[in-house]
Order: sequence, then C-alpha cells, then structure tokens
Amino acid sequence: MNILIERRLVPSRTARYWVPLLSFVLALLAGSILLFAAGANPWVTYKAMFIGAFGGKYAFSETLVKAIPLMLCGLGVSVAFRMLFYNIGAEGQLAMGGCAAAGVALFLPQRFPDLPSWSLIPLMIAAGFIAGGLWGLLPALLKAFVGANEVITTLMMNYIAIFWVEYLWYGPWKDPKGYGFPGTAQFIKEAWLPRWPGTRVHLGLAFALIAAFLLWLMLSKTKWGYEIRVMGENPRAARYSGICLTRNIILVMILSGGLAGLAGMAEVAGISRRLQTGLTVGYGFTAIIVAWMAKLNPWGVIAVAILLAGLLVGGDQIQITMGLPAAVGLILQGLILFFMLGGVLLTDYRVRLVRRASSPGVPTSGSAGGAE
Repeated sequence: MNILIERRLVPSRTARYWVPLLSFVLALLAGSILLFAAGANPWVTYKAMFIGAFGGKYAFSETLVKAIPLMLCGLGVSVAFRMLFYNIGAEGQLAMGGCAAAGVALFLPQRFPDLPSWSLIPLMIAAGFIAGGLWGLLPALLKAFVGANEVITTLMMNYIAIFWVEYLWYGPWKDPKGYGFPGTAQFIKEAWLPRWPGTRVHLGLAFALIAAFLLWLMLSKTKWGYEIRVMGENPRAARYSGICLTRNIILVMILSGGLAGLAGMAEVAGISRRLQTGLTVGYGFTAIIVAWMAKLNPWGVIAVAILLAGLLVGGDQIQITMGLPAAVGLILQGLILFFMLGGVLLTDYRVRLVRRASSPGVPTSGSAGGAE
C-alpha cells in the first residue's frame, strides 16, 4: 500500500472545531509527562494553575491584564494571516506603538502646555496605532514590490524595534530622577488609561472588544473583507478577478501593525504608565498561537487570548506556591502550537491508502482500492 497525502478541495468543517480542542488536550497530556519527569503531580499542578488564573476576582483580573495585549496582537496577526501574509512582527509593532505613545505622553505636554488634558489619551492612541502600522508597512512594501519573504522581514524587524526602545529607556529618555534604574519618567495622570476599580484591568480591554467587533463586521459584511478572504483562499483567483493584491497587502499590514501598536500603547498607558522593561515579553509571538487556535476568528481570538493568558498567570502562581518554574505555562503554549500545526494536516489534508499496481504496466493512481 502507498500512503498519499493530498489537499482537500473543501477543508473539513468538523475538524475545524475539534482539532483545536484535541490539540489542547494533547498538549496537557504531553505536559503531564514533563511534569512527571520533574517530580510534580500533573493534576495538582494544573489545578493550582487554574485556581491561580481563574479562582477569584483578583486572579481573573490579572488574567485579563495579560490577555489584553494578546487580544490586540492576536487580532492584528489574524487579519494578516487571513490574507496569507505571515506577520511574525507583532512584537516589534507593539514595541513601536508603545514607544510612540510614550513619546506623546512625555514630551507633548511640555511642548504644548495649553494642550487640553482630555486630548492626550486620544493622541496617544493615534500615535500607537500609526507607529505600529508604519512598522508593519515596511515589510508589506518589500513583499508587494520586491517579493521579499515576509516571515524573514517581519521577524528581523522585531529586533530592530526592541533594541531601539531599549536604547531610549537606557539612554536619551531615561528618567534622571530614577536612581539609575532604566526607564522613563512616569507619565502625568492625564496620560493614564482608566482602570476598573480595585484591579489593574484598564481601558485596553474595551479597545480589544471594539476591534474584534469591527474586524468581524469588516471581514463578514464588506467588500474589502471579501477580497481579503478570497486572497487567503486562492491568491491566483483573486488576481484573475481583478483584486489589487498590492493595495490589499499594504492596507492589511497597516491595520495588522496598528492593532499591535495599540497593544503597546495600552501597556505603557494602562500598566507601567512609563516606558520601561517589561513591554516586550513575548506577547507578539504568543499572539501567533492565539490566532491559529482561534482559526483567525476575531471572537475566537478574544476567548483564546484569555485561555493563554491564564496559562501565563497560572505559571507564575505555581512558581510561588509549588516552587516549579513559571516557564511551565510557556512550555504548554509551545506544545499547543505544536499540536495545532499538526492538526492542520487533519483539517486541510486527507490521507489515502492506495494499493500498489500488481504489474509494472498498471499505474497506481488508477487503483480502485483507495481509502481515506
């Protein structure tokens, strides 16, 4: 028998729903093996992680705090992936968005002292979105006009952005009253995003929910959304139908980078209230897992971001209570991505067993004994 792997003409709808769930379960099982090897009880460990992430108001609020940048970056990554543009640069786009928003908060009130206080946050939102969008525009232009591989360009630009922002908080923007610690001065209160009372959950959550609704509306109800879906499903058909690939690549990457930049703005204005270490901790890379697990669905991104944020918060919890490394949560994220990518084989491809020809003159492809 010959084993043939062929692409499905129509992806399995059933597999689209159970593959993410099965991937999550398999990741937990694989994680259990690692926990056993480390001398920990998997059931006790997972229970502690769940309680640490969702077992109370404070725990859930901290999960939402980590979910907000995952939501915004995940939405940005998912809209680019819809068009088969593999944006791996959300981490750098987040960094540039946070940097631009911090620049507005630090220097605009000094330059324009008569600026209305209510306008500062809208200006920071605009600066974060524009900076992230422009950082996403550069690899889009390289892809559209030169044919450069977007995986390489977006990935490399992450490090340019990260080291640029580090240079600023270690150098020109360093707070002279910070006792030698890296980081800028704290923003004035007018530049702080409002928080839910008693928690660190800030207005960025509303940004993410509004963005998810607008993306869902755009992708499902507008002509532009239809063009993006066609480009993702069949780029050649999109080109023959008159859809401008170059224009859509540029616009989608501005939107994708802008959403990641908005995540950076929300982090500096809602959490740290200054530009400092802790801005780029891998949210942009985790957003790739979020987008894939959500099957690029905007509402799915919101739900999956909360789940993966729970893994991060739960990892911190078991480090405190059980002495295990917090990296357990990151390991589980990697395992989930591993099994998700393997699940694509079941969703978009099928495996056929074809009998070998009984004689050299009979082609194997004509065999009637194929099975799926």
